[in-house]
Amino acid sequence: QVQLVESGGGLVQPGGSLKLSCAASGINFRIEVMDWYRQIPGKQRELVASMTRGGNTDYADSVKGRFTISRDNAEKTWYLQMNSLKPEDTAVYRCSADVSRNGFGFRYRYWGQGTQVTVSS
Repeated sequence: QVQLVESGGGLVQPGGSLKLSCAASGINFRIEVMDWYRQIPGKQRELVASMTRGGNTDYADSVKGRFTISRDNAEKTWYLQMNSLKPEDTAVYRCSADVSRNGFGFRYRYWGQGTQVTVSS
């Protein structure tokens, strides 16, 4: 029904920047909320950024001022711009969306498979 595919992860030096993408595909769907999570195996999942259809954004304290969530005009692709990266930002980053059927009915939660971000010197 709906697929989310992340891209843009990789290895970056501390202080560097990286931009992640989340491409959404399907039919008769509307993304109500897009979230970016990060996960370290054996550690709790952390919500790092969220954006609503109305354009409201929220960020975890650990990334405020450094990360920015955005989307393209067609709302097919959502982004996470990461600046001033730190080693502790190393994680698998996953996009996750609350999705409705064109604004009607129930909302469903969909997840991408994740992209690895490694911050190391």
